[in-house]
Amino acid sequence: MDKTERILRLKNYSPKTCKAYLLYIKKYIKFSKNAGIKNKQKAIEEFLLDKYGRKQSPQTINLALNAVKFLYAEVLNDPQKINLKFAKRNKRLPVVLSHREIEQIIEATGNPKYKLMISLGYACGLRVSEVVNLRVADLDIDELVVHIRNAKGKKDRISVLPKKLQNDLRNSIAGKNMSDLVFASNQGGKLTTTSLQKMFRKSLGKAKINKPATFHSLRHSFATHLLENGTDVRYVQELLGHSNIRTTQIYTQVTNPKLKNIKSPL
Repeated sequence: MDKTERILRLKNYSPKTCKAYLLYIKKYIKFSKNAGIKNKQKAIEEFLLDKYGRKQSPQTINLALNAVKFLYAEVLNDPQKINLKFAKRNKRLPVVLSHREIEQIIEATGNPKYKLMISLGYACGLRVSEVVNLRVADLDIDELVVHIRNAKGKKDRISVLPKKLQNDLRNSIAGKNMSDLVFASNQGGKLTTTSLQKMFRKSLGKAKINKPATFHSLRHSFATHLLENGTDVRYVQELLGHSNIRTTQIYTQVTNPKLKNIKSPL
């Protein structure tokens, strides 16, 4: 396990991925030992089938398989290929909030700091971790640009800032150094993503919106509303930082005007 952790760090995997891989590798070793399975292929198959039997999601099963593959390929240097395909993922459409619903959520957020964070999440298409990690140096308020550094997949990108948030952002960073966090906790340290997600859920409840929305729904809404306004899907892809345009194209299913113009025969 120590060797695995070292190699994960050397390969610059994110802390979240490191934690998940270590967890599933530990579970796999424990499972195969308890089951007394010596054959590698059989052990992996039974391990994944056990997860399937426990009704774990395809995403979880795929993550576990990736972790086991990493163990054999990168840690144990086993040349034998693991001949297993990934579980079929659920193809669910993203939860998208309307313009009015987003306004209601922002209005329902009493704390000015959290109100600005939620506004930025929607206005720039940011993930919850990206909002929390924003530094003063990342904001170009005059040019209406935000730099998102070292985001998911170790990628940097830029996104748009709305003119209506200029004054709020200037007030928020007044007196701060370029290396300071834009949004700090009351103790001066980094806010947790959990605290922001909690505040979003609270505001969602106050606004009496019944959709199963999360903070990430703001990012889904950002992409969908841009496409509705006629923005080219390739620009939306760049703003979201998607490597594959197929990931971005899911939003075209939510906002397809041709489908919306079809009238029900009833």
